[in-house]
Amino acid sequence: MSNKSLLGIIVLLAALIVGWNSFFVVNQTERAIVLQFGRVVDSDVAPGLHFKLPFVQEAHQFDGRLLTLDTATQRYLTLEKKALMVDSYAKWRIADVQRFYTATSGLRAIAEERLSRQLESGLRNEVARRTLHEVVSGERDQLMADITATLDESARRELGIEVVDVRVKAIDLPNEVNRSVFDRMSTEREREAREHRAKGRELGEGIRADADRQKRVIIAEAFRESEKIRGDGDAKAAKIYAEAYTKDPEFYAFSRSLQAYRESFASKSDVLVLDPESDFFKYLQGKSRQP
Repeated sequence: MSNKSLLGIIVLLAALIVGWNSFFVVNQTERAIVLQFGRVVDSDVAPGLHFKLPFVQEAHQFDGRLLTLDTATQRYLTLEKKALMVDSYAKWRIADVQRFYTATSGLRAIAEERLSRQLESGLRNEVARRTLHEVVSGERDQLMADITATLDESARRELGIEVVDVRVKAIDLPNEVNRSVFDRMSTEREREAREHRAKGRELGEGIRADADRQKRVIIAEAFRESEKIRGDGDAKAAKIYAEAYTKDPEFYAFSRSLQAYRESFASKSDVLVLDPESDFFKYLQGKSRQP
């Protein structure tokens, strides 16, 4: 190979190297800056193909999508000094590329570590301003809105990061107090059960007393009605007997005597000691006696 050919190859390789270091591409999901000797010369490069001075300038690309910071569960104290275990996460993305690079050297791990400390501090302050009920349910949404606004302000100022949202995934009691809380809840439920049973017994006694009263009233009214019917029947029977007696006194006396005989001699073991001449046997004699 001649010297001229070797020189041509070297020049071509040098041109390729220079060309390779003169262009860079920024994707739609990325944010980029251009540095010249360590100093930022372009703080927000738009997506697309761009030119830079080879060996003098360098481009740094960062993920510009919405990212998630999932923090470890932390222990916080409420306004009443009650401990809570809070599990939370934050949604963030790069807002100011130059500030982000200056504060974190463009490293996501450093950014999330500093953002995590700020999130922990903000949650501690917000939880400490509220009671247990407010943190768990009463003002939970307001707590997340407040911490999002506070964290976004500080993260923009210090890290060039926009905090889009902060969410509390779970709020639990520490393990050491779970047992006592469960015991207290169990005792409370037992007390409520006793109250319900006592009220049920009281209501049952009232229902039974009312039923007994209604039973006595119904029986009394039925007895009264039966006595009234019986009285009416006796009165009608007496009237019929009286009418029959007035029409034929002798036949009425005969009928009554026969009834008396049937009732007196119904049982063979009965013994009657009477005078044979008594009026009781007058219809058993051959003829009726004249008075």
